[in-house]
Amino acid sequence: MKKLLTISLLAACALLGTSLPASAQKFVLIDMEYILKNVPAYERANEQLNQISRKWQAEVEALAAEAQQLYKTYQSEAVFLSAEQKTEREGAIVAKEKEAAELKKKYFGPEGELFKKRESLMTPINDEIYTAVKDICEAKGYSLVLDRASDAGIIFASPKIDISSEVLQKMGYGY
Repeated sequence: MKKLLTISLLAACALLGTSLPASAQKFVLIDMEYILKNVPAYERANEQLNQISRKWQAEVEALAAEAQQLYKTYQSEAVFLSAEQKTEREGAIVAKEKEAAELKKKYFGPEGELFKKRESLMTPINDEIYTAVKDICEAKGYSLVLDRASDAGIIFASPKIDISSEVLQKMGYGY
């Protein structure tokens, strides 16, 4: 998500500066980790996601524990069961394991409920940051914005070109 926002920022600011000669282009940095750490809505969203995740994880673990208990019971009673009863119990164990796996996928899969919840909570925050950065780029003529916190391979960058605090001010979190 953070990389997508960074790429969007780079593209928007690059488009704004395409009519400028190469020697007049201005480059600045932001630190998304610093910005997000100072946005209270981000912390609240993360806490909400953590609570939901713990709740859903407990549900999945409860189903898995039920399946494990069914298996232990089956193992201890297997010598007393007929072939038909064994097949029935094995089917119940497999069904419970499958139910736990499906619930885990539903909550935590690539397109699962946690992903959707994260998107719904984080998109407005990312949009607000993007708008603030875009407005600053347009107002000050910046051609390129790089995220200091990403894996972009920045070896050194002068703190003079870091506009993270300015972005926070633009968003109303004055520092």
